Formats: sequence, C-alpha cells, structure tokens
Amino acid sequence: MFKSYFKTAFRFLLKNKTFSFINIIGLATGTLCCLYILLYVQDQYSYDKQHKNVNDVYRVTTTLQLPGDNHKNSTCSPPIVPAMKHDFAEIEQYTRAVPAENFGAPKTLLTYKEKSFYEKDLVYVDSTFFDIFNYHFANGTPVKCLNEPYTVVLVKAVAIKLFGNEDPVGKVITLNNGFGRHDFKVNGVIDESLGKTNIKGSIFIAMNSGGMGDYTMKDQDWGGNNFTYSFIRLRPGASAALLESKLPSFLNKYGAQQMKAIGMTKQLHLQPVRGIHTTSDYEVEMSKTVSPSFLNILLLIAILIQVIACINFMNLSTARASKRAKEVGVRKVIGAGKFDLIKQFLGESFLLAFIGVIIALPLLWLLLPYLNQLTQSDIQLSIFTDYRLWLMLMVLILITGFVAGSYPAFYLSAFKAVKVIKGNFSNQVSAAGIRRSLVVFQFVLSIVLITGIIIIYSQLSYIKNKDLGFDKNQKLVFSFYTSDTQKQLDAYANDLRQLAEVKVVSKSDNYLSQFVPHDHGVYPAGGNMTTAIDAQNIITDENVLKANGIKLISGRNFRLNDTGKVLINETLAKRLGLTLDKAPGTRLYTQYGNNPLTFVEVAGVMKDFNYNSLHADIKAFMFVYDNNPGSFNDLVVSVNSKNYKELLSKIEAIWHKDMPSTPFEYLFLDQEVQKQYEAEITMSQIINSFTLMAILISCLGLFGLAAFSAEQRNKEIGIRKVLGASVSGIVQLLSKDFLQLVLISFVIATPIAWYAMNKWLQAFAYRISLSWWMFALAGVIAVFIALFTVSFQAIKAALSNPIKSLKTE
Repeated sequence: MFKSYFKTAFRFLLKNKTFSFINIIGLATGTLCCLYILLYVQDQYSYDKQHKNVNDVYRVTTTLQLPGDNHKNSTCSPPIVPAMKHDFAEIEQYTRAVPAENFGAPKTLLTYKEKSFYEKDLVYVDSTFFDIFNYHFANGTPVKCLNEPYTVVLVKAVAIKLFGNEDPVGKVITLNNGFGRHDFKVNGVIDESLGKTNIKGSIFIAMNSGGMGDYTMKDQDWGGNNFTYSFIRLRPGASAALLESKLPSFLNKYGAQQMKAIGMTKQLHLQPVRGIHTTSDYEVEMSKTVSPSFLNILLLIAILIQVIACINFMNLSTARASKRAKEVGVRKVIGAGKFDLIKQFLGESFLLAFIGVIIALPLLWLLLPYLNQLTQSDIQLSIFTDYRLWLMLMVLILITGFVAGSYPAFYLSAFKAVKVIKGNFSNQVSAAGIRRSLVVFQFVLSIVLITGIIIIYSQLSYIKNKDLGFDKNQKLVFSFYTSDTQKQLDAYANDLRQLAEVKVVSKSDNYLSQFVPHDHGVYPAGGNMTTAIDAQNIITDENVLKANGIKLISGRNFRLNDTGKVLINETLAKRLGLTLDKAPGTRLYTQYGNNPLTFVEVAGVMKDFNYNSLHADIKAFMFVYDNNPGSFNDLVVSVNSKNYKELLSKIEAIWHKDMPSTPFEYLFLDQEVQKQYEAEITMSQIINSFTLMAILISCLGLFGLAAFSAEQRNKEIGIRKVLGASVSGIVQLLSKDFLQLVLISFVIATPIAWYAMNKWLQAFAYRISLSWWMFALAGVIAVFIALFTVSFQAIKAALSNPIKSLKTE
C-alpha cells in the first residue's frame, strides 16, 4: 500500500512540474534557513555544558548601588569566594579568573627563542581552575598544572604559533606586558574539543605569579575592587537558592564597615555557569555573549520562514483541487476511505518535505562559510557524526510535512464522490477564502520583516552619524603593551609631533569607546562618602581635549604639570550640585577604605559626550591629569592626512626606530567606536538575509497562485480580448485581487511591526523615533514585490492568443 502511495505521489509530482518545482524550491529554501538557524541557536546554548557536575557550578555576581549610579557586575571582590568556601560547607571548591586586559595589559608579548608575537586574553587563575572547568589537554595534564608560580597553560593555537609540532610541556617562554617581563614554564596545552566555553583565555597563568595575580591573592577589599570572575562548585544535592539566601548576612559580616565607608550597598548572586553565554545583562564579560531575546527572534524567523513555505504548499494544493477531484471520486467509488486518502495526500506532503531536505543539505554545506561569516560563528555540519542533526532533520520533515499537507489532505479527502463523478464539483468558497487568508498571513510576516530591516538600518545609521560629543574621525590609536615599550612612549609621542600630518598627540591610560575600569566616589566640601557620586575616570595629559575634539564649556583646559586637576563632564557637575560658573576651582574629595582623605580640583567642565556605547545614558565622568610616564599605555593621534598609506609608513618607520624589536600595531578610533554595535550589525545582516529568503518563498507561492488564477480564467481572458480588452486592462484585472490582499496585510502588519520594533529600540538610550514613512515604505515595497510577481503571469496571460483558449471545450 505504501509503495502504491509513493508511486502515485511521485507520478503526480512529475506530471505537475511547475507545482512541484515551486513547492520543492520553497520547502528547500525554508528548510535551509530553518536548519541553519536551529544549528546556530543550538550552538549558542551549548556553551559550558561539558564541565563535570556543571549543574552545581555557579558564578558569583554583584549588584552595586552607589549614589546616583547602579552597576550589575559579572564579577565580585577578590576575598569573597575564598571566604564563602570557608564559611559554607555546601561549597566543594572555588576558583577565580582575572583577565590582564582589564588592568592595562590588553596584550602580552610572547617570546620563545627567535619567535615573538603579541597575544591577547592572558588570564590569571587559581590553581583550582582546571578542577572545576574541563578542557581537553592536548599536552600535559590538568592535575596540579598551575600549582607552582610562573607556570602557564596555553591554548593550542598559541602553542602551535610558538612551538610548531614540538611538545611544549616543560619548555620556558617569556611573557612581557604592563606588569613586567618574566620567564614561565609551560605545563599544558588545551583546546575546546570537549565543548565551547565562555570562560575564555589564550594563556592561563598561575595566580601566584606576581602582577595582578599576587594583588588578587592579597586583596582584602570587600566593597570595591569588583574585578575577579569568581566561581564555586556546590556539593551534590546542595541548594543554590538556599545558599544565595545566606549571602546578605555573610557579606554584612565581613564587609559592612568597608561598604559603609565608601557609601556603597552590595548584593551577591549565584548565576549558573551553563547560562553565562546566553545572558547579556552584565557590563563586562570574559568573552562575547549573546542576548536570549536575539536567539528567540532568530527562532521566530526560522518558524515563520518554514510556515511561509508550508503556506505555499497549502495554497497551491487547494487551488489545484479541481485537477484532482475526479481522482478522489474514482478512488472513493472503488472503495478508498477518507483515512486512506488523507494518508495518500499527507504522504505526498512528506515526500516533498523529504526532497526539500535532500536539496537543502548540500546547499547548506555550500553556503555554510557565508552563513558563518554572517552570524560571526563557526557552525560545523557534521552529517555523519552528529545525531542531533539527524534528529533535527527528522523533526523538520515530520512537522513540515504535516503542517503543509494537513489542510490539503483533509480538504481533498472530503469531496463527495457522486458530485465529482457527475461533474458538479466546483472549487468551494471556503477554500478560496482560506487561500486568501494564508496569502495575507504570508505578507503580514513579510511586511513586518521588511519594516524591521528599515528601522534597524535607520537606527544603525543614526548611531553611525550621531554627534557623540567628540570627534572619532582621523584618529589613530597606538597601544604600548609592555613595560619596555611604555618607557619609550614619551619619545615616540615627541617623534610623531614632528610629522606635518600629525595635529595633536595625547597620552592616556585608556581611549574613548573602550570599557572604563576605573571609578571613584567624589564629593564637594560638606559631603562624605555616603553621598559621593561614582565617577568613571581616565588618566591623561594636557592634550586630551584637542586630540579628541571635546568641547570645554566652563573653566580652563589642563596645563603642563597640572597635577591634582580634573576635567569633569556636565553630568557629574549636575549630580554634584555644581553650576557651570562655580564648578572651576571646586575641590572634590574621596576616601577609599582606611586610606587618607585625598582631593582633586576641578579645572573645567566639559560638554557631555558619549564615551561609551549609545545603549546607555552618559554617566558621571572625569579626566584626571597625570604627568607620570608610567601612568600611560595609549596614544591618541589626531591627523590631517587622507593618504593613510604614506602616513602609516612614516609612523611605522618611527616606531621601528624607537622600538626595533616590538611589532607595529595601530587602530582607527572610528572603527573601535563602531565595534560597540557588533551585535546590532550582526542582527541586521541576519534579518536582512533571512527576510530576503522569506520574501523569495512568498513570491514563489504568489507566482504559482497567479499562474493558476490565469489558467482558471483562461476563457474569460480570451472573451475579453475578443471584445476589445487591452493588455493593461487584463493585467489590472488579474492583479487587483492580489494587491487587495497585500493592502489588507499592510493594515494588519503595521501595528505588529510598530510594537516589535518599539520594544527593540528600548535597548538604546539614544534612539530614533518611529515615523509613518518607515511603515509606508515597507508597504510600498511589499506592493511592488507582489505586483512584480503577479504581473509576470498576468502579462503572459494577457498576451496569449485568445483563439487557443476559446476553441477548446
């Protein structure tokens, strides 16, 4: 029986080539998009699942409340988790990780024999790190690999760059960064073959190896210094919720006095490690995370694309019902039951879904590099080894086949045999109504997606062109990563000033658009630390305003040797209660823990500028003057040349003169600003691409329906032409019904699109206003697409010879 169903289905597909082609291409395209999105989302949710007893591993995070400012940190103070291990029996083990990048060492110079290169992501970790987190050790063993000081574990890519095919274990390499230069013994090489992780590093260094490691181990600050990524593993059966409920009294026991002294309140939370990668609520992470709402949007797009492909199948199947009416009648007369017919038509649907998958798989394999580039990921198509892929394919075939074929199957199987055999069959009004409803549904989805493209593009364009309050254009940034090169920073800056193309050179410990790790509570005379305003700050020199194009609105700029002076922004002045005329000359006080009371003096007030992402409002901020050469590791160079190739060759020549053994690197400030919106740019590219696929599939279905409509009205068109109807009149006749459906779709889609995009824009503190023209443009595009698709068939029908259509029965 199944063989008979298969033969019948296959013959029908061959006989109706256009119908089959449209459905197969639609289902294959939808399946390709849907399958890739499912693989991508699965990949994003797969992070950190490989660790032993991962359900018992948690990260300790912090919520800070300061006067006028709140922070949600993925980190906590250094002494917290060791004390938790001591106080709570339910904690089996703890470990901490401290990225050197967060403390002025974004890159480290690695040297082995004659090989030397910069590497980022150096992380200080406790010796227990590999007890909690499982990595595959390609060389060495995780047991006690970081117990000894000045030992490291390298990721495989770095080990290959340094050692080639040699076994690195036991070999000595030199690390040189802002914390100094020292030799380290390699005790292991790891890779991520066990599974991806958000707890990333390229060089894991023993915590007891000097630098920030020693500082972390000795630090007893319970209020500030929230810079360590801290993890605990609970004993089997221990309750994380119960432990978290004990943390307020625990924190109060050790840190109440310190927090009170700096005017801070603080809460600790436990976050499951397996959920870190799909949480985007924290200010800073060890590596890039992904928003769960973004993944939900992708899943919704995958479902919608597959539904649009299924709708094509339903529409074309019911539209061609009259072609199969006699077949149904004959089958019923010779004894076929309704259930037999349903099985037959569902079988055809499953066959089409299966063929769609067979076509989609090789296409997906071919397009995988482009799709991975689009999503900034590295999805692999493991057809023969990944059972989850086959499970996805089976589920896709079953769901697609059932959804696409269910209505046609029940509709066709319901025909009355007697009426059909007598020739009294006519396409039912209800079926036509459902087809129209499904076309409307398709175009509602398409218009919502088109509107999304327009609004996302407008927001990104707004971000790109918004006046940030500083000038990001024609700015070069040079970073000095090692203590050796930092000693040459002044000499290099002076040499650059001799170039005619260089306008201004400014020294600092950070540059705009980057995360600002330093902040201090400050207050004017008469206040105290409980009323202090938390102000982020960058240490810099007297050229900072000129180099970055920042406007001074009160007081004066820094002068040479202006030690103890600060420039504050408007926001900080307002929060301190200082007017523009009174702020210059005001002393601002601060005190940290048991340290003596210190103060700085306001030299001037700057106009507010967006030194960080437009996702957030401008915070209290100040530049702190310093003339100590050891305080700086960045140069911002403002230039007036558009011939960057020539200019950079001159700058590189000076670099190699001053620092002959150091690799030459530079950044463009405008590109660094743009990197703050990588997630939105990626989302825009993804939505653009998959929206085009959805529109293509919708057009295929509309094309098929237009062809069928023209075929049904063949004689009518012939009579109208004989009576003098023009080609344009016939095209208008055949197109108007479809255009009405698109207009109805536009009316339904507009409020849906407005609600969805308004919610998305809430993530930006600075955003565009939704305007009528954005929705109108989406409607016009949808009408044009529909008109273009339908007109092709309409013109073909209008130009056909009426004699051929009228001479046949």
